[in-house]
Amino acid sequence: QVQLVESGGGSVQAGGSLRLSCAASESTGSMGWFRQAPGKEREGVALIDIDDGTNIADSVKGRFTISKDNAKNTLYLQMNSLQPEDTAMYYCAARPGTGRVRYVDMAQMALFFTYWGQGTQVTVSS
Repeated sequence: QVQLVESGGGSVQAGGSLRLSCAASESTGSMGWFRQAPGKEREGVALIDIDDGTNIADSVKGRFTISKDNAKNTLYLQMNSLQPEDTAMYYCAARPGTGRVRYVDMAQMALFFTYWGQGTQVTVSS
């Protein structure tokens, strides 16, 4: 069972930046970031396949960047120009195998991931 541990969340003012990290207990396939705000459904934010191809949600494109360090089994999410609507619990997810998922509809993306972290809270104030 792969363990995922997120860190880096916090409270910032609008326009600020945060970098989330997700440490995996072992090597995995594709990895991604999802978020869920109170009263809203979970949504995909960004994902990266094992060939480093990415898919970024339109709502954060140009502001968020996903990357990974394979040597450390760690996933990152650099979040710039944060806005109050970015406030949510952010979850790291991973899947086994070598299949690519970046072409899957972002709205369905969560169905393709097997392992989930406990989440890290991001709060953006105006």
